[in-house]
Amino acid sequence: MQFLVTGSAGFIGYHLSARLLADGHAVTGYDAITPYYDPRLKEERHRRLAAFPSFTPVIARLEDQEALDRAADRAPPDIIVHLAAQAGVRYSLEAPEAYGSSNVMGSLNVLELARRLKPRHLLLASSSSVYGMAPDVPWRETDKADEPASIYAATKKAMELMAHSYAHLFDIPTTAFRFFTVYGPWGRPDMALFRFFEAIGKGEAIDVYGEGKMARDFTYVDDLIEAVVRLVDVVPVRGAPPVAGDTLSPIAPFRVVNLGGGQPVGLTDFIDAIEKTVGHPIKRRVLPMQPGDVPATFASADLLVALTGYRPSTPVEDGIRSFADWYRGWTA
Repeated sequence: MQFLVTGSAGFIGYHLSARLLADGHAVTGYDAITPYYDPRLKEERHRRLAAFPSFTPVIARLEDQEALDRAADRAPPDIIVHLAAQAGVRYSLEAPEAYGSSNVMGSLNVLELARRLKPRHLLLASSSSVYGMAPDVPWRETDKADEPASIYAATKKAMELMAHSYAHLFDIPTTAFRFFTVYGPWGRPDMALFRFFEAIGKGEAIDVYGEGKMARDFTYVDDLIEAVVRLVDVVPVRGAPPVAGDTLSPIAPFRVVNLGGGQPVGLTDFIDAIEKTVGHPIKRRVLPMQPGDVPATFASADLLVALTGYRPSTPVEDGIRSFADWYRGWTA
């Protein structure tokens, strides 16, 4: 099939594009290569994807509707996977306008594109952050999710709501993923694992927020990609019989799915696993919770399993070792 993947030079977009290309599909990769973090990392991801003849890179912003339309019209997509976004919870306190521009207006442009082209399936990257600080765990897709604790989370929830409206009004089969703390090789430098290894390499203490009492439902990137690929063919159908725990809308071909394994790991345990990987103790600087952070994330994977038969299950020890192997090569 022909795919349009936004955010193809990003962490998850790169891995998804590489998997789709390896599986024999064609991919138009759309990315702005913004300087939120080192563009060299993004450029190298695209360079590696360019080794596939069926990969077409397009460097442009989501906010540029004409550029987005031209990219899609060159190779009309069967499937659109919208992963591009301004990422980061803490940065959203510093530059909220970037989140409104990319995550809301940019996503609106993708929805307008889908309205015009009518793809077989539109898939959108949301976030576990939409659950805010919901106390009842594990978090299920049917739970209330309208009390976001960060500006980033609010923009992701806004995208979900807009997508539901478009699915209803224009009959666009749409699935929104809620990602849970994705990590692995080629990860973002602003994420904890990358920052930990960067500090360790310099012999510095790592920053441990929330006094180390936080927990995250860490999801290894290969597990996440497997789940996304399986969901490509699980196309929501308006009025179809729902499965157990389904979020299929009663008025639209629209569904929300958690992408996480449902096995949260304490931050202290995560750091202990890093220590085992590097083979020596890590100096730790214990700090309070940061604005916008939540104490814990915990996915219910029941709907994902019901729809695909698949549950993310890579142990964090294995995922950290894979990241460490990649990081040593990247920084050598």
